[in-house]
Amino acid sequence: MRVIMLKDVKGVGKKDQIVTVKDGYALNFLFPKGLAVQESKRSVEILSEQQADRARLDAENKAKAQDVAHRLENITLEFLANAGEDGRMFGTISTKQVALKLKEEFDIEIDKRKIISKVAVDRLGYTTLEVELYKGVIGKIRVHVSENK
Repeated sequence: MRVIMLKDVKGVGKKDQIVTVKDGYALNFLFPKGLAVQESKRSVEILSEQQADRARLDAENKAKAQDVAHRLENITLEFLANAGEDGRMFGTISTKQVALKLKEEFDIEIDKRKIISKVAVDRLGYTTLEVELYKGVIGKIRVHVSENK
């Protein structure tokens, strides 16, 4: 029997795949648990509509992320920090602080866990942080730290 997978099932198939399974397996396991539906003309049409909707939504989200990345290019976040005589900061500027400042000053909401730069903001001057806004869309945030006097 040919079925359309509604969810990933190990050893059988991934979501939205059309696979052939034994009748008993489909009737007694896949269908009752909502893991698959039987392939028919209508179910294939519904599958293609859902895939088109997901592709359109994906394209919209990617466009929004690229717009945010473009806006981030022109932004420099300003922070004040205490520093010693040698110019080294006491502590660091956290990703949470960066995300909060973006939200408050520029109304750009990003998840602090999406900041992928391994560089800590622990010195005075300019630092560039990279943030993954969407799959394959990387934005750059410039952070400027000056001494608190």
